[in-house]
Amino acid sequence: MKHKLLIANRGEIAVRIIQTCKDMNIHSVAIYAEDDMQSLHSKYADEAWSLNGITAEETYLNIDKILEIAKKSGATMLHPGYGFLSERAEFAQAVIDAGLIWIGPSPQSIQLLGDKIEARKIAKKVGAPLVKGTTVPLKDANEASEFAKNHGLPIAIKAAFGGGGRGLKVVRTFDEIDHLYESAVREAVHAFGRGECFVEQYLDKPRHLEAQIIADQYGNVVVLGTRDCSLQRRNQKLIEEAPAPFISDEIFQQILNSASAICKEAQYIGAGTVEYLLSNAGTLSFLEVNTRLQVEHPVTEQTTNLDLVAEQISIALGHQLSIQTTPKPQGHAIEFRINAEDPTRGFIPAFGVISEFSAPSGLGVRLDTGVNGTSLVSGHFDSLLAKLIVTAPTRLQAIQRARRALNQFKIDGIATVLPFHQDILQNNDFCEDFKVHTRWIEEDYKANYEPFKRSQFHKSAAIQYMQIEIDGKLHDVGLPVALFQNMKQLETQENVTLEGVSNDVVLAPMSGTITKWSIHSGELVEEGQIVGIMEAMKMEVPIVVHKSGILEILSETNINVAADTLIAYIKI
Repeated sequence: MKHKLLIANRGEIAVRIIQTCKDMNIHSVAIYAEDDMQSLHSKYADEAWSLNGITAEETYLNIDKILEIAKKSGATMLHPGYGFLSERAEFAQAVIDAGLIWIGPSPQSIQLLGDKIEARKIAKKVGAPLVKGTTVPLKDANEASEFAKNHGLPIAIKAAFGGGGRGLKVVRTFDEIDHLYESAVREAVHAFGRGECFVEQYLDKPRHLEAQIIADQYGNVVVLGTRDCSLQRRNQKLIEEAPAPFISDEIFQQILNSASAICKEAQYIGAGTVEYLLSNAGTLSFLEVNTRLQVEHPVTEQTTNLDLVAEQISIALGHQLSIQTTPKPQGHAIEFRINAEDPTRGFIPAFGVISEFSAPSGLGVRLDTGVNGTSLVSGHFDSLLAKLIVTAPTRLQAIQRARRALNQFKIDGIATVLPFHQDILQNNDFCEDFKVHTRWIEEDYKANYEPFKRSQFHKSAAIQYMQIEIDGKLHDVGLPVALFQNMKQLETQENVTLEGVSNDVVLAPMSGTITKWSIHSGELVEEGQIVGIMEAMKMEVPIVVHKSGILEILSETNINVAADTLIAYIKI
């Protein structure tokens, strides 16, 4: 049977899956939101279908639209990638019910392991290492406070469903609990459609370790190896490497044995990742299971010579694993996530149009990218642009090779984390002493580079649809709004951006959407008070006033504003 595979995702992971489809001679079907009309994944696939929407909720999270396109396109298989709907059991079941082959674990396994509370129960049953945590979702912030009083701070408030650092807040003081609980719930609802959260002890200054597993429909489970993902900001990874360096044989065996036992107990099928925290005192604790392909899967591919996407497809088609035992790592691989973020301003997201994208090449250099030199980086989606993966015989050689590759990498038009990565490779805490932990960036790292010029929102990126008939069939054609409106009209809609103005103004801390004002215009505020929330690329940033006085709000909620836009001012 000749298969046709629909990729229910976007960006670099969609391109990555399409590449394997081409290697396996499988016809690929892409889907796209309006901002992704000219994206690489839309161009590279054998065919591409519009989701006729702008936001994630209207597009890549819309199950009905995706299944409708699957039916229209004649797709026989569906790969969810990571993020979006990839860990939603109801989506997996809907795909199966529609008669498609679901490339992933069963809905039952997703439901079981995706519920982090249930996953902890499984981990405890098989004897995996665990810290203390709640066994049912929190009713409110007061329950988190009670847990902290009984078990001490810090604690982690975590979304019960989902992953990728979304809906995870680390609480270090009691007065943060209410605010961070509410923020965790909001992020969880926005990213996963469910807001249930639980709480557990947070190991101070831990490393983040994980095991990549694959399992087939015949009960075979293989741990392919370990990874270290300790360099993070906002609980989201920036640099990952395989195998995990500087761990004892005892810790290595604990990870392999418990990861395999957890997945066998859950009757897991497909590719997945079992994650752990390792405290600086040497305490290992199970964290969660990600029931999907990980962003960092390429470092495992580079050190095992396995195509994990091909393995996923093969498993879904009913074949046995191509490997039966944990392989010995072939060299060392390091992945650098190239995000559209400004590292000198707290890694706030940046969006706009890329004006230059000059990628490195050479021995041991792999680039997984979803953009090129003219791509639009949309504020509606994740900030990940590309992944640079460097492989060498040893870790030290990989670091040196990465220095060369990162110095060759040039991106302009938007802020990126390239300066951060270049600086990290000059830092002994990462390169030699390996003192990094999950909050190393926030607590120990000192940036040594200049800020990037602020990015601006591009109205010209908007799309307007018109209907045309081709060969008797009605088609929706998306064209830039600039073709329908003259430039003067566009200019009047642009946000006013002010820089270097008086000390009385409140400027937008990043480019994004003001989702909430916590107070009303005309109310008294105090220096350091959080008065609102901005959101971009699924990340929340508080709006904090820099002085006391009467706040006059100028910008409404739910509209895009550029960084440094005047959104309020303070009257003394």
